[in-house]
Amino acid sequence: MSDSSNKLNSCRTQRPLRSVRSRKLRRTRLGVAATEFAIIAPIFFLMLIGFLEFGRALMVQQVLINASRVGARQAITTSATTAEVRAAVEDYTEGLAVPGVEVAVTPSPSGAAPGTSITVTTSVDFAEVSWMRAPWFLGGKTLTASSQMRKEGFE
Repeated sequence: MSDSSNKLNSCRTQRPLRSVRSRKLRRTRLGVAATEFAIIAPIFFLMLIGFLEFGRALMVQQVLINASRVGARQAITTSATTAEVRAAVEDYTEGLAVPGVEVAVTPSPSGAAPGTSITVTTSVDFAEVSWMRAPWFLGGKTLTASSQMRKEGFE
């Protein structure tokens, strides 16, 4: 029994030593999580803001593509005017929270002969539609889209 009691006593004496070591290790690592967060947080938040800005730019670009298509479909009708085309594009873009879109129609739909290609170009400065006050990712960029269709009617 003395052998088994020695083994039991040696196990009892080793456990407190391990717990003392782990307590010392925990004490020396108390600030590690805060330090790691302080290093990683700025990088993480910059990436998050960049993803949001880029996502907004892609959304606005898609709105411009669809708006130019709406304007071109309006422009190819037989009785269309440039004012009607601009109104159709502005109604579409303002309904999707993209105000301030510039519209260019070439040639004028009212004077175009049937079969003539009419191009509607929409553009907006990204700073006007960004969710940030001062966009740093795409600041100063102009997003543009255009659609081209043939005028309806017979000669």
